[in-house]
Amino acid sequence: MAANEGTLGTSMHGVTGREQTFALSVASSSTIQTDETMPKKFALPVDSEHRATVFKLFSFAKPHMRTFHLAWISFFTCFISTFAAAPLVPIIRDNLDIKQADIGNAGVASVSGSIFSRLVMGAVCDLIGPRYGTAFLLMLSAPTVFCMSFVSDAQGYLAVRFMIGFCLATFVSCQYWTTIMFNGKIIGLVNGCAGGWGDMGGGVTQLLMPLAYHLIKLAGATPFTAWRIAFFIPGWFQVIMGLLVLSLGQDLPDGNLSTLQKKGDVSKDKFSKVFRHAVTNYRTWIFFLLYGFSMGIELTINNVISGYFYDRFDLKLHTAGTIAASFGMANFFARPFGGYASDVAARIFGMRGRLWILWFFQTLGGVFCIWLGRADSLPLAVLAMILFSLGTQAACGATYGIVPFVSRRSLGLISGLTGAGGNFGSGLTQLVFFSGSRFSTATGLSLMGVAAVICTTPVALLHFPQWGSMFLPPSKDPVKSTEEFYYTSEWSEEEKQQGLHEGSVRFAENSRSERGKRAGNEVSSLPTPPNTTPAHV
Repeated sequence: MAANEGTLGTSMHGVTGREQTFALSVASSSTIQTDETMPKKFALPVDSEHRATVFKLFSFAKPHMRTFHLAWISFFTCFISTFAAAPLVPIIRDNLDIKQADIGNAGVASVSGSIFSRLVMGAVCDLIGPRYGTAFLLMLSAPTVFCMSFVSDAQGYLAVRFMIGFCLATFVSCQYWTTIMFNGKIIGLVNGCAGGWGDMGGGVTQLLMPLAYHLIKLAGATPFTAWRIAFFIPGWFQVIMGLLVLSLGQDLPDGNLSTLQKKGDVSKDKFSKVFRHAVTNYRTWIFFLLYGFSMGIELTINNVISGYFYDRFDLKLHTAGTIAASFGMANFFARPFGGYASDVAARIFGMRGRLWILWFFQTLGGVFCIWLGRADSLPLAVLAMILFSLGTQAACGATYGIVPFVSRRSLGLISGLTGAGGNFGSGLTQLVFFSGSRFSTATGLSLMGVAAVICTTPVALLHFPQWGSMFLPPSKDPVKSTEEFYYTSEWSEEEKQQGLHEGSVRFAENSRSERGKRAGNEVSSLPTPPNTTPAHV
């Protein structure tokens, strides 16, 4: 059997001895080795855990590439719905007699709802699988999108935007789903593409909703009726995608979670223990803060940027929407580039390279956000916005190149907490800098950039005893400096005797690639025969 490259772990805990289990080896080169002895039941080459080792963008092969496309399009659809109101605010505020403070509060509400829903989605992915989580959220939140067509005052507008925002939790299921389908060597790029192309919905909606509004108005509707009809478009998008995910999706490479649990191939972990390991790991809360000032300020910009260009530079609604769309559209390549840069840095410098890449991109985004608020001409403002978007979105991609390594056992919940940090940061920045008349929008943008630069410095505090941090080397303790100690410490001795930690052992071996090119990053071991457990378990 060829040596198998390390793959990224998932929070599908408690692999039983009835599964075919392998002791994997991590090669020092970047080439991904596949398991040649695996049954040829997948369209793409896979590793020993049946995760795809190649990424074929234009393929819809089941289950890997089909999952990828279902995941990012679902998240993309929810992004369109959440920010559909932003480019139509100049019309909506005249119809509903909404004040500037109401607009700011509605922006906060639109991202606040998913703080809680993203936490729940992490647990849902662990317990019932990402397919049901994604499909049910899409279809349950679709009626709230339709409700936007019937609001009659500022209170109703705020309440509906709050409820629509719950659908942004599809980000967590999106990243979780692609993580368990693709090999760790390419997961930065895959997650970057899935998350970035989903985020791109924030740019597409800046074009789609004004266009739909104008077409409906040309068909004979009044302006105050046209914007209401336009909201049926994102609502139906969600219903259609929910049905597609439910009928075409698959939780894991080998099947749906419920089916595998009935067969005894996968056993359930205890949520209380998963939760405890997630919230007691200090790295979780640093990523909560970091993502609050990368994804968080991106969400804030989606709410304010169109109105900013419309008011400050006296542009037409469609022109302001087109410029604002370029911010979100940059996700097409910026976030995947951040994930890819993180992967490349890890091959050379290990985890410490990933941390430096994250700090660089996020700080760069904050600096250009400061410039955006101070730019006094339209060309300079557009240039600053584009550079700001590239840095911030690349930082988002780099973040999810690191998060999966924080914990093997609590991956789903930590991903949810990190994602919730983005929404918390957006709500906080909108509340502080863009609600009320304390600051102008331009001043608020600059101050938000300053906050982003300052709040990126905690990256230096992220230390992994087996890999080190930005400034400190790995631990010199011969026991605590091993990947096996770090990941198996999440399991008690009783759980280890039951074999529940086997997935963490395999993941620990695979994650040695995060040492970079320093000596000792290779694992030599033989494949474990089918239906047995590794000798070292």
